[in-house]
Amino acid sequence: MTLRYIALLVVGLVVLTCKTWAAVDVSMEDRVEVSLKDQAEIPCIYTLQEPALMIVWFTKLPGKDQGRIRIYYYDNQTEIIEEGSDYAERIKVSHSYDTHDARGTAILTIDKVELSDQREFICMVHNVLKESGEGRTHLQVFKSPSMPVIEGTYGGISVTEEKPSKVANCKVDDGYPRPNITWYKDRFPLQPSDGEVKITESQTIKTNGLFALESQLFIKVIRKDEDAVFYCEVQYFVPGASRMVESQPINITVFYPTTELTVSINSPKMLIKEGDTVEIHCEGNGNPQPLLTFIHKGEPAENANNEILTLKDVKRSDSGTYECQILDLEGYNEDIVESSIDITVHYLDDIVVTPEETDLDQGYDLTLTCNALSSLPTNTTWYKDGMPLEKRHVLELRNASYNTSGMYTCKVMVPSLPELQKQKSVQINVRGKPEITEWTAVGPMNKADHSATLTCSAQGYPLPNISLSAFERRTNKIVPVSIVKNQNTDTVVVSMTGSVEATSELTANCIAYNEFGTVNASHDIEAIAHVKTTTQATSTKATGFTVTPKQPHKGGSGVAIAVIIICLLLIAILGSVLYFLYKKGKLPCGRSGKQDFTKEKASKDDIVMEMKSGKSEEAVLLQGVNGDKKSPTE
Repeated sequence: MTLRYIALLVVGLVVLTCKTWAAVDVSMEDRVEVSLKDQAEIPCIYTLQEPALMIVWFTKLPGKDQGRIRIYYYDNQTEIIEEGSDYAERIKVSHSYDTHDARGTAILTIDKVELSDQREFICMVHNVLKESGEGRTHLQVFKSPSMPVIEGTYGGISVTEEKPSKVANCKVDDGYPRPNITWYKDRFPLQPSDGEVKITESQTIKTNGLFALESQLFIKVIRKDEDAVFYCEVQYFVPGASRMVESQPINITVFYPTTELTVSINSPKMLIKEGDTVEIHCEGNGNPQPLLTFIHKGEPAENANNEILTLKDVKRSDSGTYECQILDLEGYNEDIVESSIDITVHYLDDIVVTPEETDLDQGYDLTLTCNALSSLPTNTTWYKDGMPLEKRHVLELRNASYNTSGMYTCKVMVPSLPELQKQKSVQINVRGKPEITEWTAVGPMNKADHSATLTCSAQGYPLPNISLSAFERRTNKIVPVSIVKNQNTDTVVVSMTGSVEATSELTANCIAYNEFGTVNASHDIEAIAHVKTTTQATSTKATGFTVTPKQPHKGGSGVAIAVIIICLLLIAILGSVLYFLYKKGKLPCGRSGKQDFTKEKASKDDIVMEMKSGKSEEAVLLQGVNGDKKSPTE
């Protein structure tokens, strides 16, 4: 008996040891994470001395009472993917075995992961003794949400509200698992607090299983919040990590009452002159700007556009204090908020010059004064005919002469406001006897017409009269003067230009006269002539003056030709008479007739030659009468 029991005990121990040694060890990850629509791989690792006899994959829906659903079966001869399941077309399993490590692997691959795949997957492994082991893995699916969208409150938020007011709304869509929203103000996170900050959230699970989340921020605003920046931050999960994304920042409009007004004008130097357009601005420190009114000299000002009062073409009467007040239409505001500003409209009156116009006798003195009333210090400058004279309001004119006459201008300017300036002119005339300022006798001499141009200018006041005249010095015969032009060059100077024929020695006179006297000036005009012959040049004073002959011009050539023709006719008649007397023997002659006739003929030829060569008329006549040229003794 004893041996029997011992044998049975040994056999039992052996069987128990073998059974324990043959148990299947399966290892799987607790959690596998994958993004929506990606591919998931779930490994199943087992330890056996030989490849597994059978491997089965199951899935289990969430919930305690959910049963297993087989989706895959494998043994040495068969591989089955369960038809009709959610994974019939999307899964595959790859197998491998390492004899050295006595380890095998079965990897379940799921394509195009869906949210419904977020569940538990079970891997069961059987050995040759039909013993089994199993492992479990939970598949976690992720979906990144859309960018957060923030919307601020339309309109403004008043600081006088007793409860927190809605500031903004933040939305995020299509996320999985549920994302989280955090609010920030100027980079500081906001947490709900009683009476100051309130945050409400709502979520929606869409038909595709994704989350849509909305969060609203309420705060009790203060005035400083008008410059604050608000935004929301969304935190979400991805496989193996968490991420966050911020919305666009926004500002809010804060309404707060006006406690102070500021008044200003659009002139930095505060210098305003008559005729300007002035804008008076009134601005409160509240938001929105209150209704405002402007008051000047106790009356509401016109042309006001709430915070801007426009004054066009201002006058000195517009100077004074301008008050700006908040317009209390309902009369509930006991404490009137107001501010004021003083403006001065500067001016420069018209200039008064004394005396305004003056006729001054030569040698006398005159004092000119220039005054203009102004609200600012001024500078005064005197000008004569555009040239500066004195920089003071009094101008002293001493020992007046004709050079003193002219237009005097007084210019008054405000140095601190250069646009403010005026000027006035006065004409000063100096009375007296005329003075000849120019007297010339210039002519194109050596021309056939021998004309001379006479120009005479005289100054005086009253404006003098001018007359031009000319006469021959030998005969005192008056020679007519043709007036070319008579022109007043200014208020005290007159000029006259004339032309005279200078055919002899002339004296030209210029006479200027007015009620104070007469002045006379004269010029002598000479005429010069040069006479040439073929044999000798002679100069005779036939008329008592000399003329320099020039080539005949169109005007004098006709007279010369007529004179020559008349002379030739007289010579021909005289020659005929002498020839007749010679035939009758009336003329004694020491030579033969043939010789006399020849000489006479030669004399005629000589006469013609002398005229052509330019001999004087007197010489021609004498030679025609005397016949041959005689020697000086004859």
